[in-house]
Amino acid sequence: MRSRSFVLGFVIVMGSQTASAQWLNHPTPGIPRTADGKPNLAAPAPKAADGKPDLSGLWALSRNPPRNAPAVGVGPNLDDYMRPGESIPPMLPAAEALYRQRRANQSADRPSGHCLPHGIPDQMLLGAPIKIVQNPGLTLILYEEFTRFRQIFTDGRGHPPVATPAWFGFSVGKWEGDSFIVETRGFNDKSWLDDYGRPHTEALHTIERFGRRDFGHMEVEITIDDPQSYTKPWSFPLQFQLLADTELIEDVCDNEKDVVHLRH
Repeated sequence: MRSRSFVLGFVIVMGSQTASAQWLNHPTPGIPRTADGKPNLAAPAPKAADGKPDLSGLWALSRNPPRNAPAVGVGPNLDDYMRPGESIPPMLPAAEALYRQRRANQSADRPSGHCLPHGIPDQMLLGAPIKIVQNPGLTLILYEEFTRFRQIFTDGRGHPPVATPAWFGFSVGKWEGDSFIVETRGFNDKSWLDDYGRPHTEALHTIERFGRRDFGHMEVEITIDDPQSYTKPWSFPLQFQLLADTELIEDVCDNEKDVVHLRH
């Protein structure tokens, strides 16, 4: 959200012409509205041509105040997203040692600090908006943070043989009733599960269950299954709310080497 806040501040200084150019205040077409013209987020969820819920839209994570975060941190901590009474299962020894190392230096080597991707699920935990574009055979998730994207294939294909593991893995999706189920495999082991440094291996398998309960609210249940890092699979819920009458903005992360030039 740092870039969005900066752009909004810049818009205030430069006036309405810049705001129009950035599409930060543009009415979303086709959105249900109340009598006073405000978005009706409680209206029924839209349907796609095949009768399934249409997840398309611009979404932002709804956060609760952190409950378990350590005093020193840099970003999302998965402890804060677990259901009351549930906790992340123990790590296996190698993963635990790596996690302790990352915490000891306060996550100084986190990938996002070097303009590298957040990965899954970390990318879903950020305050920056995400945009879902649902089409027959392919659903896209566009992330404002660092201008990243994911492809989720729904044309019946399975997961490919993985010659080159990827930051976001390889995703395929299917519908179970009104729930959109996304399974992702083929990750590299370079990303972190959260900014606090929880590790994973290339054995990571994630399952995301998307459900749009009405026009303005979406729930995502994420399951983490990495038998080489954790003693058992575990899940946590996320809540998203539709962002109406605005758009994504470009957020390009400059390589940290540019800091040298910024000092002059």
